[in-house]
Amino acid sequence: MASVPSLASTVQQRLADALSAALPEAGSADPLLRRSDRADFQANGILALAKKLKGNPRELAAKVVAGLPTGDLIEEIEVSGPGFLNITLTDEAIVKTLAARATDDRLGVPYAQNPGTTVIDYAQPNVAKEMHVGHLRSAVIGDAMVQILEFAGEKVIRRHHIGDWGTQYGMLIQYLIEHPHELDHEGAEEVTGEEAMSSLNRIYKASRALFDSDEAFKDRARNRVVDLQAGDPETRAHWQRFVDESKIYFYSVFNKLDMEIRDPDIVGESGYNDMLDETCRLLEESGVAVRSEGALCVFFDDVKGPDGNPTPLIVRKSNGGYGYAATDLSAIRDRVQNLKANTLIYVVDARQSLHFKMVFETARRAGWLNDEVKAVQLAFGTVLGKDGKPFKTREGETVRLVDLLDEAVERATAVVREKDVQNQLTEEEIAERGTQVGIGAIKYADLSTSAARDYKFDLDQMVSLNGDTSVYLQYAYARIQSILRKAGEVKPAAHPELELAAAERALGLHLDQFGETLAEVAGSYEPHKLAAYLYQLASLFTTFYDQCPVIKPAPPREVAENRLLLCDMTARTLHQGMALLGIRTPERL
Repeated sequence: MASVPSLASTVQQRLADALSAALPEAGSADPLLRRSDRADFQANGILALAKKLKGNPRELAAKVVAGLPTGDLIEEIEVSGPGFLNITLTDEAIVKTLAARATDDRLGVPYAQNPGTTVIDYAQPNVAKEMHVGHLRSAVIGDAMVQILEFAGEKVIRRHHIGDWGTQYGMLIQYLIEHPHELDHEGAEEVTGEEAMSSLNRIYKASRALFDSDEAFKDRARNRVVDLQAGDPETRAHWQRFVDESKIYFYSVFNKLDMEIRDPDIVGESGYNDMLDETCRLLEESGVAVRSEGALCVFFDDVKGPDGNPTPLIVRKSNGGYGYAATDLSAIRDRVQNLKANTLIYVVDARQSLHFKMVFETARRAGWLNDEVKAVQLAFGTVLGKDGKPFKTREGETVRLVDLLDEAVERATAVVREKDVQNQLTEEEIAERGTQVGIGAIKYADLSTSAARDYKFDLDQMVSLNGDTSVYLQYAYARIQSILRKAGEVKPAAHPELELAAAERALGLHLDQFGETLAEVAGSYEPHKLAAYLYQLASLFTTFYDQCPVIKPAPPREVAENRLLLCDMTARTLHQGMALLGIRTPERL
């Protein structure tokens, strides 16, 4: 289907044409159009232009108005103040645009003009370690950006850079070799994520205790790290068992989060081992990295430690071991040279900003990043408890992610059951909806806050039916589905000849902005702007439904059909927008 230009872009184009005609010497000038509470739109660009050309802004505005035809699109234009233009659109234009959007599966939203290839690095759990609340944001924000960019037509490659390498594996592997049945499972049935994690936790604790108390075991464990790095087959096979066991657990958590994580997308730290030597060699030969006290380092003028001395990025330690920097730089080489990416997005905690700033700058100096290929850290803040401090259990432990998800589902299920006054839902339906509402609530609370900010994890607020929550949006969607069912044989249809009420106009104009909102979100990597758009949409719908009867008292048939078109487009936009945030919209609630 064809994409539908938004009303704003059509008005913008007509204004720009009228400006060029009235003032050929201005070239192509931007009328600076924006939504306004005085009219549908306001154009502020004439002031700056008149100043630049030393003319009278009101005279110039009058000239532009004279060159703008009214009729099909524009109802009226008035010059206000020192030369602002207040523009009101015709009701006909609003309804016709909506009708055009209604015929398209994508709601008339265009694809990006020059799509490229983006690699998104997100949801990076560690092998043999429990996922906690800190892993939530990377997964939720990353997954939403994947959906939004793919919808825009971008080719997106997902990468889960899991922590699967390092010295602690020597201890784990050595313990498993000496206690070979610790990872065996009773019987042949499927192992649950909980069971897999409890085996891993048990081995981690036992091997740690041994490592701390038994010098001989400590030596064997350290030698085992050397074997692992050298690629010894027996050591690698045991290491692989830890990775496989951890994946059973990861997948169970991502499944709860209603996210698809695929095996080929998991390329952990170990995936770049074979490149580390060459990465160091290339950096040293090009002079980007230099040796300092035996280590291979990259220095920066603007990065200094607390003592005022330059803090380098250490690519290779003085003992020959590699740090995170070598792996991250090798990953950039792989993503740019082999995956042919032009954008790399890292959804990583804001506390790692300095590390990534140094890594990206090093990659630029080495020529792996440039004007055509960019890397961005989509940095996120911390999850806080209700007390405003980092989220911990009463005992001061980090909160297990699984416990959090289970509790959200439990709370949401209670809300769904409570709302089902007429007992229309079966127990199975209540459970399914409780899951969709609970997981949606957690995702939305995260995504409706600007990623860079910390946010408070407050389950009572998240599953509330009032306020800016996903439950409010899900109920708005389910309510519209109920309206469409009750409308019987009256179906949504466009009647451009009808006059619109204020609440219908406001809703129609907001629906028309969906594509522009998505383009902005995809360009700036800010999913919270999509959440804000959807919340406003649901609020405008509530006002419309209160003020404009759709079914009772029954309006004339054409009016009902026109209003059902608004209902239907609101539901479809909510459904599509929520899906891009990774949130489901049940048909009945």
